[in-house]
Amino acid sequence: MQTLLIAADHAGFETKEFIKKALEIQGYTMKDYGTFSTESMDYPDVVHPLAQEINAGNCLRGIILCGSGNGVNMVANKYPYVRSALCWNEEIASLARKHNDANIIAIPARFVDKQMALKIVTVFLNTDFESGRHQERRNKIAATSNYNINNINYINQNDKQ
Repeated sequence: MQTLLIAADHAGFETKEFIKKALEIQGYTMKDYGTFSTESMDYPDVVHPLAQEINAGNCLRGIILCGSGNGVNMVANKYPYVRSALCWNEEIASLARKHNDANIIAIPARFVDKQMALKIVTVFLNTDFESGRHQERRNKIAATSNYNINNINYINQNDKQ
């Protein structure tokens, strides 16, 4: 069965352990990047190595957790071939896969209980990318580093004065 990558900070540790155990029972191989306790730590230390593996194509899916999910999500999305989605319910997880081909799911451990987190992950793992009209958008996500910013109609709020 598929290998999955997983990482969390101290706020997500207990939920990470719960998800990891449940997925191992289902037959998944889990590669755990930490953390390994509830002792305070900096989430970039565990998310960067996980995101690098996904970015390099060495693994297809990752699961990351922190208190709000925002911090781990921001770190993961620094990599051009990572499409990390912050998901707090099953519908968001489904749409992240169907429309965005998310390859990492970020879960806000302080805002969803362990059972809901596992349901969210299960939807994430069992939902396919629809491709079609979403394919071009997906391709543009990875192309951001080559995207011509001059073609975007952007108004800086500070420029309105």
